[in-house]
Amino acid sequence: MPRVFVYDTTLRDGSQGEGVNFSLQDKLLLTKRLDDLGVDYIEGGYPLSNPKDAEYFLAVRDLKLKHAKVVAFGMTRRKNAPAETDTCLKALLDSQTPVVTIVGKTWDFQVKEILGTSLEENLNMIRDSVAYCRSQGREVFYDAEHFFDGYKANPEYALQTLAAAESAGATVVILCDTNGGSMPERVADAVAEVRRRVRCEVGIHPHNDCDLAVANALAAVRAGATQVQGTMNGIGERCGNVDLVSVVANLALKYQYEVLSPESLRRLTEASRYVYELANMNFRPGQPFVGASAFAHKGGMHTHAVAKNPASYEHIDPEQVGNERRILVSELSGQSTILSKTSKYAIATDKAVMAKILGKVQDLEYAGYEFEAAEASFDLLVKKETGAYTPWFERLSYRVNIEHDGKGEPVTEATVKVRVGDRVEHVVSEGDGPVNALDGALRKALLPHFPRLGELGLVDYKVRVVNAREGTAARVRVVIESRDTKDVWGTVGVSENVIEASWLALSDAIEYKLFKDAEEGN
Repeated sequence: MPRVFVYDTTLRDGSQGEGVNFSLQDKLLLTKRLDDLGVDYIEGGYPLSNPKDAEYFLAVRDLKLKHAKVVAFGMTRRKNAPAETDTCLKALLDSQTPVVTIVGKTWDFQVKEILGTSLEENLNMIRDSVAYCRSQGREVFYDAEHFFDGYKANPEYALQTLAAAESAGATVVILCDTNGGSMPERVADAVAEVRRRVRCEVGIHPHNDCDLAVANALAAVRAGATQVQGTMNGIGERCGNVDLVSVVANLALKYQYEVLSPESLRRLTEASRYVYELANMNFRPGQPFVGASAFAHKGGMHTHAVAKNPASYEHIDPEQVGNERRILVSELSGQSTILSKTSKYAIATDKAVMAKILGKVQDLEYAGYEFEAAEASFDLLVKKETGAYTPWFERLSYRVNIEHDGKGEPVTEATVKVRVGDRVEHVVSEGDGPVNALDGALRKALLPHFPRLGELGLVDYKVRVVNAREGTAARVRVVIESRDTKDVWGTVGVSENVIEASWLALSDAIEYKLFKDAEEGN
């Protein structure tokens, strides 16, 4: 089985994506997680670019990595200057990583117009930089920037730059689709030609500007590349880098390449979401393999078929990548959907109850509800319709006030009165906004009775007008995503009042948590 090496550049190239900013601690945590996943190389950053990257290379030495090699990234020496005195190369060596990656110009246009030097001097810069780092005991990877554009414009010169790197001791030359504009067939042809012209290993570094990065990576590997450079979830500058999650899954499951390990594949979903959390980004529901919608089924015909045989509408078993099958509840749902979602309640033979639940769902969706992203609210609905629901608390009243302090800043205060058993809790809480204040007050009232609510966190909050033609009397739908130490779940509320809709979604989130803990014996 052919081996393909995974080179992760999330910490460098990924951090260049809009809105992405990793702290030093984030970078160290992600390094450990990528190592646990079985990634072969982790590019930590450019040690000369900023103090944080320089500090990272000092701190990472204390991590006891099991598999991955940390890589420092930098550029070739400056033009018309010796490698031995180059500050960039010195910083690379000072990082003390076992591997360094040096990026150099491949496209003659870039050499002359951007770098402002001769084609021959550029070749010398590549040779000298690689040779110097090799003489200092480092393994050197050479990133051929803009390779495919350079190969199209001047193929012989582009190949000469690779030959220069190889002759100086580079163990891998990586072909970069820096502008992300190459087509898969062009990538495959170029990689095949490079494999004929060099003896060292060949890698691929695709960007996603044409939404073809994964296709280009797979085409390159099929043509002989043995290393793929990319980022987790495809984060990166402009349209991003190639998504290593999809690359790894496709190579392992579709082409049977040796990449990571079977155990690692089953942790792909977990790892993907971990990176989103560190980067403070929302998950992409439709992300292949690991997205929440990747194995989600909505239409009645689909859900009916999947219940009989998942292969009818799934290309792999979701457990292979650590994901799960989801049956979505909507007005399109049939009896088979309800059956699959309610299996734990043992009501499959009660056609009247099943029809009642389906009718309730359809009525609520007509009123503006959606349960696709609110499965926790649907679970509570089923409990109510089957007699399995006992409220954990009773709302007596709530009030939200928004005032301005002397500085003109808004101050939001929520007052909540609830009954828990034979006790009445009446509490006040301030927040950044009405929903935050209401959430804080409700938790404050309930936490003394249910300490495990301290694990509960609000992940996302969405508001949408569902009947805009009604103007100011339009209903709004609020969807809240919550999580604890184990799970993530969604709840929904609909009302003409956004605060009331928020209350409905918040209270569902809390009740779902309480039911879940009780069913798990916690």
